[in-house]
Amino acid sequence: METNDDQSLYESVGGMSWFHELCERFYCRVADDELLRPLYPDDLEPSSHWLALFLAQYWGGPTDYSTNRGHPRLRMRHAHFRVGAAERDRWYEHMAAALAETRIDAALQKQMLEYFSMAANHLVNTAD
Repeated sequence: METNDDQSLYESVGGMSWFHELCERFYCRVADDELLRPLYPDDLEPSSHWLALFLAQYWGGPTDYSTNRGHPRLRMRHAHFRVGAAERDRWYEHMAAALAETRIDAALQKQMLEYFSMAANHLVNTAD
């Protein structure tokens, strides 16, 4: 996928539909994961929707996430979940696998994986 330095990552990957696809692929994995599934509500669709909006906004897309939910405050929003190294690693594993299944330039994929690693580490709130 060709990228233009003037384009945001959001634009480079094709916009909102790409982020919804990524999140759907991610949550398909979460749905079958014995470690992560208990951390989510029964209906994963709203979680997938909000994650897609958040990621789209983060990567230069519309500000729909903040308009509807306010500041992301990732650590605060996830504080009531036990997130240790095992949960962090599994979350990253599923996100990396979902990302690998999408159509994305290798340089953009690397950029996103670096962000996902940083974000996952940031949410750890307990020692195993």
